[in-house]
Amino acid sequence: MSQASDTLRREFKKGDDIRDAGLTTPENVQRFDDICYGDHAECQVLDVYRPKEREGEALPVIISVHGGGWVYGDKERYQFYCMSLAQRGFAVVNFTYRLAPEYKFPSSLEDTNLVVNWVLSHAKEYGFDAEHVFMVGDSAGAHILGLYAGICTNTEYAAQYPFAAPEGFRPAAIALNCGVYCIDPDTGIDNQTMALMEDLFADGVTAEKLKKICVTDCITEDYVPTCFMTCTGDFLLTQAPLLYHRLLECQVPCEFQFYGDKNHELGHVFHVNMKLEMAAKCNDAQCEFFRRFL
Repeated sequence: MSQASDTLRREFKKGDDIRDAGLTTPENVQRFDDICYGDHAECQVLDVYRPKEREGEALPVIISVHGGGWVYGDKERYQFYCMSLAQRGFAVVNFTYRLAPEYKFPSSLEDTNLVVNWVLSHAKEYGFDAEHVFMVGDSAGAHILGLYAGICTNTEYAAQYPFAAPEGFRPAAIALNCGVYCIDPDTGIDNQTMALMEDLFADGVTAEKLKKICVTDCITEDYVPTCFMTCTGDFLLTQAPLLYHRLLECQVPCEFQFYGDKNHELGHVFHVNMKLEMAAKCNDAQCEFFRRFL
């Protein structure tokens, strides 16, 4: 493991522990925990959250792809954020995927695809409206989700992978938050992100590999409707315009949201902090975006 990954794991955990201290499961949320969706029971697990008052109803689904620099994170770190989405009237699937450097690219994409297959095959059991599957991702999770949406909508791009999305599946819409979309030193990407690529890939980093994981390159006019946001204190702030330009170029329905100002700075992935008023506003807006596609 590189020093960059080791440092990130320690620092992100410290911040997440502070962020979530004192939070508990809301009384109006029903949860189903630690469901295995793959062969790696220690890391291929998911939770399902539903609003208790909607028991028996088939609800639109949100699948959350967590962030963490491709090397950190799990469903426990995203449970309170995901349960807040369930309180907004959705069934929410919150999953852990295989991390680098222990597992190399495209393991996280393969796991995302396994979860989508699981959702579709367990729709009746957990009350999922399989015709309306939405997905959210932030930071590295936004990158993973951005690529997965490309796999679902771009046959030429999908052919580069050893797995296939479920036949006919495409998310109804996605939300990408504080994401990275083109990992290239010329785009102003930070040094830590570049260093993490050494842990993400097997056998070293090449220009060809970085091009393969460029979200903007896999977007076509068939890409899914996309809501995306960044904020004043986001270290990936300069990535959002790259995504916006490509979505507009391909005439993909999209909505860009920017949060904070010079007097109210917000940090990277602030929307997962349930103690922030602005997080609630952001998550409300993204759920409203999803409802346009019901």
